[in-house]
Amino acid sequence: MTKRSLRQKQEARWGFFFVAPFLIGFVLFMFVPMLFSLIGSFTDYNLTSKMNFIGLNNFKRMFLKDDLFWKSLYNTAYFTIFNVPLTTLFSIFLAVILNQKLVGIRFFRTIFYLPAVLSGVAVYILWMQLLSPSTGLINTILSWFHITGPSWLFDPNWTKPALIMMKLWSAGGAMLLYLATLQNVPTQLYESAEIDGAGIWQQFRHVTLPMITPIIFYDVITSTIGSFQIFQEAYVMTSNGQGGPANSLLFYNLHMWNKAFVGFDMGYAMAMSMVLFMIVSVLTLINLKLAPRWVHYAGGDQ
Repeated sequence: MTKRSLRQKQEARWGFFFVAPFLIGFVLFMFVPMLFSLIGSFTDYNLTSKMNFIGLNNFKRMFLKDDLFWKSLYNTAYFTIFNVPLTTLFSIFLAVILNQKLVGIRFFRTIFYLPAVLSGVAVYILWMQLLSPSTGLINTILSWFHITGPSWLFDPNWTKPALIMMKLWSAGGAMLLYLATLQNVPTQLYESAEIDGAGIWQQFRHVTLPMITPIIFYDVITSTIGSFQIFQEAYVMTSNGQGGPANSLLFYNLHMWNKAFVGFDMGYAMAMSMVLFMIVSVLTLINLKLAPRWVHYAGGDQ
């Protein structure tokens, strides 16, 4: 056996050694729970009973008899459709503004990023105070302009827009990614575009936007997955985690939580988790399929 083949085997062993912690963690904390949920979705498991196989009964009940399932799916889809593009556009806007070379710009970058690192529950309680119909700061400011503010979390028509507005406030995490990408765009591209007579908007459209499409692609996928997993906001900001007025904040994960840990219908909740997994997987595959049409990389490959 040659020295080269021995060295390759040693490198392979060391490679497996360093990858082993991830593989062990993946199997124990991701693959095994997913497999357990898949098996449990076909049973009537309720945390204390045995797993009695009932076939597709959980899925039939979900699609045909559970009206709250469709309500929670609608609420989650509504939130995702508006939250993902708005937070993406707002993050890009902030990054472009904060990428300017101005005095004190680092202070403003810190201010806009700060909401992304604040504790979730504390932020939700703060927003509950801000959105109070009678004493909240938002409606108080609107009253200065003789505008009657809505009831926000007490009005089914305004509950989801209120949460989307709250998400826009905490867009600093994605903004930081876009800001880092913008600072890596070669200045020569802007200089060439300016020589060719391109204005500010044309430079943004033909230089800036194509260069940040990989981060937009990443942000859209992660934001879509995160939006479909929204839970904590509705659980904290509604009475006893019941989903607010007229179930307007009964998101998919909140309904699944109530089924699993309030009604102890664990088998049904596992079936819901499998449906959610399929929905998120399909949306992710669609994004991956469409990516070559609009995502551009610095090397020129799509």
